[in-house]
Amino acid sequence: MSRADDPTPTPITLRNLPRWIKRTVRSDRRRYRSARSGVSVGRLAGTVVPNLREPIFVIGADRSGTTFLGNSLSSLPEVSYHHEPVVIKAAARYVYEDRWPVRRAAFFFRSTYAWLMRIHLDGDLRFAEKSPSNSFIVPFLARAFPDASFVHIVRDGRDAALSLARQPWLLAASRASGRREPGGYRYGPDARYWVEPERRAEFEATTDLHRCIWSWRRHTEAALTGAADLPAARYHELRYESLVTSPVFEGDALLDFLAVDRPASRAAFLGALDRADPVGVGRWRQELGPDDLATIEAEAGPVLRRLGYE
Repeated sequence: MSRADDPTPTPITLRNLPRWIKRTVRSDRRRYRSARSGVSVGRLAGTVVPNLREPIFVIGADRSGTTFLGNSLSSLPEVSYHHEPVVIKAAARYVYEDRWPVRRAAFFFRSTYAWLMRIHLDGDLRFAEKSPSNSFIVPFLARAFPDASFVHIVRDGRDAALSLARQPWLLAASRASGRREPGGYRYGPDARYWVEPERRAEFEATTDLHRCIWSWRRHTEAALTGAADLPAARYHELRYESLVTSPVFEGDALLDFLAVDRPASRAAFLGALDRADPVGVGRWRQELGPDDLATIEAEAGPVLRRLGYE
């Protein structure tokens, strides 16, 4: 069987770890933003012992605004923000499936975050990252980083599924492309680690839209359940719809939660949020038919109603 025909995700092994590292660094350098210039004593010290105190984890389902929110956080000069570190996306399944001992996994995550900060000489800043896969491992992250803050952005699953269905990642037709997403899975309908074991065959045989709302439900449920025992000081939930229609209100609340007080930093963040585009809010009403809505209701109706999406 060729690698293109192999439905199993690309593993993380000692042998291929250098390739994972290379891909992670290449991706991070392409996406990383920093307004800093020059070298200071603090920056040099941070390359020796990067700051992993009070990290920020942005969680949420794919196509729920995690990228927009994360990119807005990158405007904060106090923050070293990293977009979906490749090897971390792959490592999440090992944590979720209890295939790595907690101490080993914590060492892996902390080491990865440390060297990502080192390559940008931003080790003295506050680390932040967003990966939708982290929605499934919130309890682990809370244990590995006991002072971490979690920011959960929630979007109407009907809009999120519609948006996800426009991407190639879960579409049946994408299987023939031979491409793999950063976490190691083939593009297409192969069941991911988060699919209920007894429903794997159903996931692979169903419609594209069904897989997309399934993904939204599993990510959202996992994030809510994983954060249920976190104190209010460590967990902040916001709605995508409110963020893009009332960015100042939501932005101020998030900055207060993160204890970002400097006026210049707050202005930079609110300026980034001001680029929000509300055009996609409620698009499902025009584009989803009765059969689509019936599929969504059967898969995710209770979760939608729990979150107030009627």
